[in-house]
Amino acid sequence: MKISTEICSTAKHVGEEKAIELLARAGFDCWDFSMFEMARIDWSAMKIIEGNHPLSGKDYAKFAKKLRHVADECGIECNQSHAPFPSRIVGTDYIKRAIECTAIAGGKICIVHPDNNSSAEENAEMYNSLLPFAKEHGVKIATENMWNWEKDAPTSCFAACATSKSFCEHIDIVNDPYLVACLDLGHAEMRGSGDGAANMIRALGSRLQALHIHDNDQLGDSHQIPFSMKIDFEAIAKSLKEINYQGELTLEADRYLGGYTKENVFDGVCELAKSARRLEKLIKEA
Repeated sequence: MKISTEICSTAKHVGEEKAIELLARAGFDCWDFSMFEMARIDWSAMKIIEGNHPLSGKDYAKFAKKLRHVADECGIECNQSHAPFPSRIVGTDYIKRAIECTAIAGGKICIVHPDNNSSAEENAEMYNSLLPFAKEHGVKIATENMWNWEKDAPTSCFAACATSKSFCEHIDIVNDPYLVACLDLGHAEMRGSGDGAANMIRALGSRLQALHIHDNDQLGDSHQIPFSMKIDFEAIAKSLKEINYQGELTLEADRYLGGYTKENVFDGVCELAKSARRLEKLIKEA
């Protein structure tokens, strides 16, 4: 299986171009195009704020082409991307820009968050409005399992796609091969959030075409390197093999590299690659 990881956490140390180079050197087959800087959010006011990243300006396509060129030179491919969020604040114009950049970079799937507190029918309106544009660019949209916290309580409460039933409903109501599932293993394993990752994998079956892989203590959304905390990756590996999962193993352990520096971040990237290969081995041996 091919292994991949998001570039955002590495790029914070060395920039996107160098991040792609380091991923290739570490042994990753693919890279996940993080596009959060395209539409930066003021979380206190819940609105977009002005940024100076190339993705947020008029030269966004040129920047995506540059990253594609770097990746081609390094022998690594873009497998998927992540659009900026929350989707209801970002709006469809920026999401379409993310889909366009995904296509330019060579990616086949763009993860677009559902609105946490909306029903499958309500989120279907957004996805149906985006699908014609996605099809024009040959990019599938993946919805993702979300989570919400109960105020002052150490458990999460319902959010869109948080349970197997809700996740399947979100995809089935649209009923289009260009809307698929990206299962966030960490979200699925947080206490009270749903059915657990292994059960959700089996329920999703062929709908599951992308992953966000990371570890946590089943309480907080830690986004740490796999095999470092409490998630049972053996059970997950068995479920992935059971459904004959055909996608890449894409890490989203974006907080792991926070303790590294520009000088030693490559060591951290190598550790991430080792963890992805360890999961790949578990799947083969399951």
